[in-house]
Amino acid sequence: MIEPFLLRALAAAIGLALLAAPLGSLVVWSRMAYFGETMAQASLLGVALSLALGQSLTLSVLAVAIIAALLILLLGEQRLLPLDSVLGLMHHGSLAAGVIATAALAGPSVDLLGYLFGDIFAVTEADLYWIYGGGAVVLGVLWLVWQPLLRLAVHHELAVAEGVPARRVKAVFMVLLATTIAIAIKILGILLVIAFLIVPAAAARPFATTPERMVAIAAGIAVAGVLVGLEISARSDAPGGPAIVLVLAILALVSLLAASTGLRRRS
Repeated sequence: MIEPFLLRALAAAIGLALLAAPLGSLVVWSRMAYFGETMAQASLLGVALSLALGQSLTLSVLAVAIIAALLILLLGEQRLLPLDSVLGLMHHGSLAAGVIATAALAGPSVDLLGYLFGDIFAVTEADLYWIYGGGAVVLGVLWLVWQPLLRLAVHHELAVAEGVPARRVKAVFMVLLATTIAIAIKILGILLVIAFLIVPAAAARPFATTPERMVAIAAGIAVAGVLVGLEISARSDAPGGPAIVLVLAILALVSLLAASTGLRRRS
């Protein structure tokens, strides 16, 4: 008989896999991986906020991640410094500030590794409500802005010229990404949550000719990675989140090697 904590871990990971597939596909398609990583690093300040106020970790991380997303959008409009440099500044600065603030508030015994890498086997029923309830809302809103996002990803200038409200659509997408990070952070941790979003989509990219096909393949790869990763974790006592991401990374590597081999044969 499967232990209840294993069933909750499996349900949580599969729910996140299905939620991450369309968001991650858009992140990869739009070349926004560094955006997402910066938001995830900034969310450690949300952990500090949660400890300071005694509030929900998910809600505190969500608030900080949304503020980080809007700040990234605002700084993206300035021309004094390239955006990748701005993201690098925010990326490392917010992570350092978050580590210091969290340690100062919680004392020397704070389990920073738990926040950085998560604990998928500590999932509660309340976490499952967040994943499936919040995930349904995220996917519903994403469906409404899917076509404008695709048009911006394919040709930004043309989409704007045709009337797509780029700033508003990007803001909605960043809020959806922030919400997903907040939902997933307790399970996968800050350093792994973006990998869970990006790696399945990267593995699917060589075999997908459309974003929709990419979403379907990424979802399948993510679920496979969850099943194999949790099996490895259960058998070897390896941490669940890192085991899943490692399996996904191997699948992505195999995917890219297979695609490159196929291209060489055809040429």
